[in-house]
Amino acid sequence: MSKKIIGLGCLGIVVLLVVVLVASVIGSYNSLVGLDQKVLSQWAQVENVYQRRADLVPNLVETVKGAAAFEKDTFTAVTEARAKVGQVSLG
Repeated sequence: MSKKIIGLGCLGIVVLLVVVLVASVIGSYNSLVGLDQKVLSQWAQVENVYQRRADLVPNLVETVKGAAAFEKDTFTAVTEARAKVGQVSLG
């Protein structure tokens, strides 16, 4: 009878260790899946920022074109004004 009890005790310990090991593996796997989902979520945020920047480039190009046209007109007006000043006679 004592051998039977010892055998059942050893079997119980082995089963308990297997259950703990399986629970640990499942917990680790779930943790890794959760971390993977967080990484994918953060990468999606990075892609959103890249897309937003790409969408802003045409606006920036139009702004620079407008500023260049304004500066060209201003430079032309200043050049014409200087030419007129040079033509003034004090006579």
